[in-house]
Amino acid sequence: MIQLPSGRNVRRGAVSALAVTATLSAAACGGNLGGGAGGGDEFPQGPITMLVGQDAGGSTDLIARALAEGASEELGVAMPVENAPGANGALAANQLAEEDPNGQHLMVINASLTAITPLAVSDEEAVDINDYEVVTGVSRDDYVLVTAAASDYDSLQDVVDAGGGLKFGTTGVGTGSQLAQELLFEQAGVDGTAVPFTGGSPTLTAVLGEEVDVAAVQLGEAIAQIEAGELVPLVTFSEDTNQYLPDVPTAVEEGYEVRVSQYRAVVAPAGTPEEVVEELRTAFTAVFETDSYRSFNEDNLLTPHEIEPAQVTEEWTGYLEEYRGMVEEYGIDLSEER
Repeated sequence: MIQLPSGRNVRRGAVSALAVTATLSAAACGGNLGGGAGGGDEFPQGPITMLVGQDAGGSTDLIARALAEGASEELGVAMPVENAPGANGALAANQLAEEDPNGQHLMVINASLTAITPLAVSDEEAVDINDYEVVTGVSRDDYVLVTAAASDYDSLQDVVDAGGGLKFGTTGVGTGSQLAQELLFEQAGVDGTAVPFTGGSPTLTAVLGEEVDVAAVQLGEAIAQIEAGELVPLVTFSEDTNQYLPDVPTAVEEGYEVRVSQYRAVVAPAGTPEEVVEELRTAFTAVFETDSYRSFNEDNLLTPHEIEPAQVTEEWTGYLEEYRGMVEEYGIDLSEER
């Protein structure tokens, strides 16, 4: 039996709605907020835009809105969230890189964009975390391998025993969803074909409709269907047992060296003054300590990873090199379907 806190879906919707309402309300009065209006070198100089490289409603978007709500109050200016989906977040990252480095434009960035996507695209297209000023680490979101309740699979071993012909859905080329499954099935000797989609929602739809046999999605996006009994979680890809799925084994516990999670951080354009970055970090740190934000993490099954900028850069650069070595070892090409 999977043990999960009750009432999560109701709370998640309430928190998300509050975040959107607060952000819009702040934007409406942004012209009257903050010491930046005509304040010379003072920061902030009016509203601060928070970019998101994914569609509205997904995990990254919800995190950005929750952060923007709290930071807006801390900084005394509006912090509208702007979605610029495309290329796994590279479109928004490139947009941020072109902004003035004055702290008025930020982005909630996914680790997969800098630690996994570079393994699937050209060097010219790759996004490097070192090209940005990291403000703070934020949280971790674990991937879970799921199948439809109507499928013949009740465990990962069932998938392995089935042999070839497996179709596995991914949330896109160069994503953690793709990497986790490619590594798992290569190590398990399962002959499978990757079927890429454009995010978690269409991937889940494909699993539920049995267009694919299994898929790896972020837990926060799949939990409603898991709780409803429509999806069966087979394995997680976290380092340790996920606290929200205590009865579901990790890939490591099943004998496979696959550790892939989604981390997120807030970044600013390169060259943003240190004192501005510090003021932003102080604001987000205050948000992290509020009861409302802690509840947001719990409601959305997120594990806090609110680390310092240098640690973010070190970890994400390390993941890139680790994953590069693994795809070379197993002969995996993330730019192509298997």
